[in-house]
Amino acid sequence: MADKTRYTDEELEEFREIINEKLALARRDYDQMMRVLMNQDSNDVDDTSPTYKALEEGSTTQTKEELIQMAARQQKFIQGLEAALVRIQNKTYGIDRITGQLIPKERLRAVPHATLSVESKMNRK
Repeated sequence: MADKTRYTDEELEEFREIINEKLALARRDYDQMMRVLMNQDSNDVDDTSPTYKALEEGSTTQTKEELIQMAARQQKFIQGLEAALVRIQNKTYGIDRITGQLIPKERLRAVPHATLSVESKMNRK
C-alpha cells in the first residue's frame, strides 16, 4: 500500500460522485447569487425608482459588493471542482503536485479539489 502511486478506478469513481454533488450545489448557489445581482428574482422597483436615502443606498452597494465577491469565490470553487474531474479522467487525481505522493482520502473527501496534502500546504507557507 505504501508503494501505491494512484487511486484505483473504484476509488476515483467515489471521488467523482462526491465532486459531482458538490458541483451541482455550487452551480445552484452561484446561479442564485447571479440572479440576485441581476435583479431577476425581484419585481421590485429598486433598479428604476430614484432613491434619496444615501445610507440605505450605501448599504445596498456594500451588500452587492459582498455578493460579487462571494460569486467570484464560488466561481473559483466551481473551476477547482471541474479541474478535479479532469484529473480523475486523466487518472492523476489525488496526487500531491509537490511530492507526488497520494493525498489522504480523508482530505480529498473534505476538500475534493485539493492538489496538495496538508503537509505540502503547510511547508509552502
